[in-house]
Amino acid sequence: MQKIYLDYNASTPLAPEVVDAMQPLLDDFYGNPSALHWAGKPVKEFLHKAREQVAELIACSPREIIFTSGGSEANNLALKGFYFKNQHKGNHIITSKIEHPAILNPCKFLEKVGAQVTYVGVDQYGRVSTEEIEKAITKDTILITIMHSNNETGTLQPIKEIGEIAERYGIAVHTDASQSVGKVQVEVNELKVDMLSIAGHKLYAPKGVGALFVRDGVELEPLIHGAGHENGLRAGTENTLLAVGLGKACEIAGHQVDNNKLKDLTEYFWKQLKDEFGDQVVLNGHPEERLPNTLNVSFVRRIGQDLIDKIPQLAASTGSACHAGSIELSPVLKEMKVPEEVGMGAIRFSLGRNTTKDEIDIVLKELKEIL
Repeated sequence: MQKIYLDYNASTPLAPEVVDAMQPLLDDFYGNPSALHWAGKPVKEFLHKAREQVAELIACSPREIIFTSGGSEANNLALKGFYFKNQHKGNHIITSKIEHPAILNPCKFLEKVGAQVTYVGVDQYGRVSTEEIEKAITKDTILITIMHSNNETGTLQPIKEIGEIAERYGIAVHTDASQSVGKVQVEVNELKVDMLSIAGHKLYAPKGVGALFVRDGVELEPLIHGAGHENGLRAGTENTLLAVGLGKACEIAGHQVDNNKLKDLTEYFWKQLKDEFGDQVVLNGHPEERLPNTLNVSFVRRIGQDLIDKIPQLAASTGSACHAGSIELSPVLKEMKVPEEVGMGAIRFSLGRNTTKDEIDIVLKELKEIL
C-alpha cells in the first residue's frame, strides 16, 4: 500500500540538503560558539552563516534574527517580550479570533497580568478586515499581531495594509509567518512588520528550531534570562546544529521554483473534486488569496475523519473533532460561520515538494469509491 503524505502544513520531512548541512556538526564541530579558541570559532562561523541565510530569505539584517526553539517560542517572545518591555506605553493588543494557539494562549496569559486584548473576527473566507483592525485601535494600543496565513485554510491576511495602518498610529506589528515562509514570498519591509515568526519544521528544517525577526530599535524583555546570547534576548548556548538546518532550509526556499508547480497541482486537485462531486464539495478559505499548497475542502453532510479513516494510506488533517458521537468544528471554521453540515466534512489537504500527480489521482480514486 503506497503511503501518501498530504499533511505538509503539519510538518515537513527534512530536505536532504539540510541533513547534509547538519552532518559536520554531528561529527567534528562540537565547540561552544561563544568560545574564543580553535574549537569555538568555526562553530560560531556556522551560526553566523545560518543567521545570514535566514535573514536573506525574509530580506532583513542578520543581526535582526533571533534563533528560537520553534514558532511557538518565537510567538511567545514577540508578544510577552514586547508587552513586558513596552507596557508603560499602553496595555492594549489587537489580534484575530483565528490565530494559532501559540498566539491566542499568550494573549490570554497577558490578559491575566493586565493586558487588554481585542480579538477581531473574520469574513466567510477567513480574512480579517483592515477597517475592523483600525476601529479597534485605542490610545493604549501598542501591538497588533495577525498571522500571515492561516494554517487550516491557507487564507492569506492583508498584513501589508495592516502594517500601513499601524505605521500611521505608531503601533508595532507582529505576524506569525510559520505557514508562509518558504511557500510564498515573505519580506519584512514589504509587509511593514516589526516582528515575524518562523518555524523550521514547516519548511523542511528540523523540529525544535525557529526564528524571530526583531526589527532594529524594537525592544523586548527576554523570556529566558542568563548570559547575553542572541542579542541578549535568548539566554543559553546556541543550538548550532539546528540553526544550521534552518539556515540551509531557508537558502533552499529562496531558490525554490516549484511553488507554481504546487499551485497547479493544488488547483488540479480542486478541479477534479469539483467536477466529480459538484455541490457536495465546498472550498473553505479564500479562492485566490491563499497558500499555493493548501486545499481545505468540506464534503457536505459527511464526517471528514470517517473519510480519512477509510483511506488508511493517506495522511491528512480534518477540520472537526468527534467527541462521543458529536461533531465539534474547529475554531477557525466556526469563526468563518461555516454551517455544521458543511464543516463536519472538512479535510485539509496540504501538498509539498514531494507530492506527485499520481498521488493526487490515487486519493481522488479512493474518494470516488467511498462517496
